[in-house]
Amino acid sequence: MRTILVSSALILAVGCSKQAQPSNTAESVATPVGVAPAATDDPLAAALASPTRKPENVKRDGYRHPRETLTFFGVRPGLNVIELWPGGGWYTEVLAPLLHEQGTLSVVVPTGKYLQPYKDFIASLPTVYDRVQVIEVTPPALAFGPDGAADVVLTFRNVHGWVSGGYAKQVHEAAFKALKPGGVFGVVEHRAKPGSSPEESAKTGYVSEEAEIALATAAGFVLEEKSEINANPKDTKDYANGVWSLPPSFRGGEVDKEKFLAIGESDRMTLRFKTPL
Repeated sequence: MRTILVSSALILAVGCSKQAQPSNTAESVATPVGVAPAATDDPLAAALASPTRKPENVKRDGYRHPRETLTFFGVRPGLNVIELWPGGGWYTEVLAPLLHEQGTLSVVVPTGKYLQPYKDFIASLPTVYDRVQVIEVTPPALAFGPDGAADVVLTFRNVHGWVSGGYAKQVHEAAFKALKPGGVFGVVEHRAKPGSSPEESAKTGYVSEEAEIALATAAGFVLEEKSEINANPKDTKDYANGVWSLPPSFRGGEVDKEKFLAIGESDRMTLRFKTPL
């Protein structure tokens, strides 16, 4: 029987992560621009403080809590990590330097308008992103690399798009196949009100916790723990432009912009699933 490679110290850190106070400022390390951070006693802090992160992305740490979130999911150097649907690479900016010297990062990008911009982003800084493996997929046909090879599969704010696209079931099944026994599936998603129809709420960018848990458990995952790391009780989830009314999208332009700034980014579920041993 195999178990996931997570040390007792890391498990303790995960257990405490719910109580951690989010930090809006990355710690400073002396790293030359364009070079992946060297190994330190706290490699995640070094990755978060990397000067290769875009300043506008660093400013969003206070909403996205990457340190607490990645700790909760057990992400650390030495693991084989897969990131699904990375968008513009916000989390890739952290994961790539974190895993550059120890571990692997594979990123699953669907064909379409986001693929080439993401490839250009990876090519823009080869000293940091040279080891990122880009896996192109065309849903609903999905494969995320060799079966049973990944320690962790991560997704950030993508489930609503999968539901709207009609292939949420296939994504969850592919994530399950990619993971080792005891592997972690980490999900962050805009959280709809309880009881919301996933098909209807997904149109506004939200999915309920129970809908996501149902998708994951149907694929074979076991829910291990929930966290409120990324919760935002100010988010009323009833805007004309859905979740995209809020920062950073501001789809409504200047209309009620101050109101949306005061709310901040969306209320998000943070769920850690595992594959059975």
